[in-house]
Amino acid sequence: MTIERRPSGRRPDELRPISIEPGFMSTATGSALIACGGTRVICTASIEEGVPRWRTGSGLGWLTAEYGMLPASTGQRKQRDATRGRQDGRTVEIQRLIGRSLRGVVDFRALGEFTIAIDCDVLEADGGTRCASITGGFVALELGVRRLIADGRLARSPLTGSIAAVSCGIVGETPLLDLDYLEDSGAEVDANVVMTGDGELIEVQATAEGTPLRRAHLDDLLALAATGVDGLRAAQDAAIAAGSA
Repeated sequence: MTIERRPSGRRPDELRPISIEPGFMSTATGSALIACGGTRVICTASIEEGVPRWRTGSGLGWLTAEYGMLPASTGQRKQRDATRGRQDGRTVEIQRLIGRSLRGVVDFRALGEFTIAIDCDVLEADGGTRCASITGGFVALELGVRRLIADGRLARSPLTGSIAAVSCGIVGETPLLDLDYLEDSGAEVDANVVMTGDGELIEVQATAEGTPLRRAHLDDLLALAATGVDGLRAAQDAAIAAGSA
């Protein structure tokens, strides 16, 4: 069975409605509120002089990321990590992905001994929170870097390109782009693809549920992801331009 229209009315290759509001938090060096359908994430970039001790004296900067979901983000209250006294495995895995992804487009020698902290806080979750965090996190990062340049604290941008991420999967034997929660929970295969604006792959996470993932389906999913990243990049460009005006 193939799917021509999804429960949301979208085509198989169509992104959810996306909006990115730059400068959402005036107290951060760079920030953005990203909404992908029903998923909303606040992304901030805090940039400070100095690096971790193991990096001191190297002339190289550093970037790290943290991710969290607000208690009511899924409708059923999620206990805060601080209350439990530890982060759950999913949180750790996602924030490592965000950090790895964004580090892929940073020239740390050009950054110098600054540390960039990207914080991604999920307000509402309807699938694709890690992808929205990476996509919005890049906007916050770009705006933060531009602010440092404008303030004379950096001579040039250390960013070597752009980056965005999108989910895709196989549902009812049909490759679909940008899964919402309902689709993701019933997918035979789900994947998260991180790509540069030039179409180069940073990371691919793909998992088959019940049936193995065929190579042809993987190719279909990567093609869908490339289309999705083009759309996300356009939204990023518009947000960065608005936030820099």
